Amino acid sequence: MRPSLNLLTSETVQKIIDEGFALLENPGIELHNQDGKELLLAAGAKADLNSQVVRIPEKIVRSALESCPNSFALYNLRGDPIIQYGSSQVHFNPGSSALTILDRGTQRAREAVTEDFIQFIKLVEMLPQIDAQSTALVCSDVTEEIKDLYRLYLALNYMSKPIVTGAFRIDTWEIMKNLLVTAAGGLTNLQKKPLAIFDVCPSPPLKWSNQTCQNLIDCARFEIPLQIVPMPMAGATSPVTLAGAVVQHTAECLSGITIAQLAGEGARIVWGGSPAIFDMKNSTTPMGAVGTWMIDVAYAQIGQALQLPTQAYLGMSDAKVVDAQCGLETSAGTILAALSGVNMVSGAGMMAFENCQSLEKLVIDADIIGIAKHLSRGIQIRDNPIALDLIREVGHQSEFIIHDHTHRWFKDEFYYPSPIIDRQTAEEWERNGALNSWDRAKDQVNTLIASYEEPTLDQSTRDEMRQITTRAAQNFGMAKLPPLPG
Repeated sequence: MRPSLNLLTSETVQKIIDEGFALLENPGIELHNQDGKELLLAAGAKADLNSQVVRIPEKIVRSALESCPNSFALYNLRGDPIIQYGSSQVHFNPGSSALTILDRGTQRAREAVTEDFIQFIKLVEMLPQIDAQSTALVCSDVTEEIKDLYRLYLALNYMSKPIVTGAFRIDTWEIMKNLLVTAAGGLTNLQKKPLAIFDVCPSPPLKWSNQTCQNLIDCARFEIPLQIVPMPMAGATSPVTLAGAVVQHTAECLSGITIAQLAGEGARIVWGGSPAIFDMKNSTTPMGAVGTWMIDVAYAQIGQALQLPTQAYLGMSDAKVVDAQCGLETSAGTILAALSGVNMVSGAGMMAFENCQSLEKLVIDADIIGIAKHLSRGIQIRDNPIALDLIREVGHQSEFIIHDHTHRWFKDEFYYPSPIIDRQTAEEWERNGALNSWDRAKDQVNTLIASYEEPTLDQSTRDEMRQITTRAAQNFGMAKLPPLPG
């Protein structure tokens, strides 16, 4: 039996879906993209003259849902399926687009540069608990206009795992697509075995900007998977009630699915999100708040009811340093995500309201993820009878430790963490330096990065990707890219 968590009754799920449909017809969505508007109007949606608001009838949305694949895979650079969207599997990747990194010396946030992101990519490759890469950091040492595509360029040079990414502009999306085509060995290969998925984010409430809607359409037309990531803020840009925020989230996701399916029938789409409550006291959007977690768990349940793959931003902290608050918030969110059966959980390593990434937090989070995955598998029945014969055989001698049955199963039954989790005796801990979790995490980061081995990517592919990225930089006034180590 796989343990699971639901917060909504089946009746509430249906009511939320029904209200999501109703919102798309009245008041409709505010759409600032002409391509998307024409697709909807051609399908039978309505818009007032000279208005950006489009009203979408339920039958158009239901038709779009019918053409959405219920499952698909993401592949690594070797062509192996790694991420199974739409399955019962729960996968994890680092959160994306952090503006800062936690400095290892000062333990204060600072702007990230190329070397920081390369180390981050290498570290993710060395953490088996984390299933996918992400364009986790925005590098400050390149011009503003290429910051989105530059992240992907760096990642493709050092990763083998699939990647979650996203574009900041319309024109850079095309360049990012070209980078992926180059790495995959052609567009057909990329479409057959996608190694990346793009996040696209509507603007609450019920709006699509020109840029994000065009990114949505381009992904669908080129058969590149996408995650729709609404960001309602309960009490600020959505209703303050958690159920109300989920209703708005539902409508925003449904609108994106409809546009994408009209652009490319059969487009691979994930029901995702990054909502938050709005903290009235501090005017912040805490990702480590229980209300935020509850919105995530509830909207995942809606996506599952619609038989769609799911994604959520969970397992983050709002702490500014790696401390007890950081561990508390990250652990709770990660475990809730695993029990909710979310297919892709984004957020490992993230802190400070999704603004900061930390290598040390990332390796701690990897163990939290390992624990959550172990829990989500539930208790397995290894024998029949379960233990009757074994206990009778051993009797009253307390000698299970030397029994073949123990040797056979202990590695499967127990989760063994990395050295970050201290399970030494007090005396051993003292002898080994009396290190705290931050110190152990720093040591683990050093060990793993030193053990990293660059994946096989032929030099001609690397050269072509650098030429693509260099041309983009030069088009925006940047003469040359930062050098890559080695």
